[in-house]
Amino acid sequence: MIDISELSRRSGFPASKLRYYEEIGLIRSSGRKGLKRLYEEEVTVRLALISLGQSAGFPLAEIRALIGAEGRPALDRAALAQKADALDDQIKQLTVLRDGIRHIMTCSAESHLDCPRFRRIMRVALKRRT
Repeated sequence: MIDISELSRRSGFPASKLRYYEEIGLIRSSGRKGLKRLYEEEVTVRLALISLGQSAGFPLAEIRALIGAEGRPALDRAALAQKADALDDQIKQLTVLRDGIRHIMTCSAESHLDCPRFRRIMRVALKRRT
């Protein structure tokens, strides 16, 4: 058993976030030592899964469903594939944006508005908003 301070130190999550995760059912404390909450060692695995899910862009509600209630991940492979596809799309969009910005940095046109590529980038940006 580890107390909330130690769990915070090990995981890098502030104690306030750990209490919030407990409140919404992502983790569970096993008791108290005085005023401090105590956790099983396995909670660190759940926190690693939560961190991984957040890095992949999953909202907390989806993470809760994916990691399961009893500490055993119930990873929905279809949801993971869908998220991987969405990340691929985001990577493509960011790559295009990065390449466009690099072009704009080095464009020899007197004004960016005179550059056909810059104008194309602006049209694409506008289309994404609609």
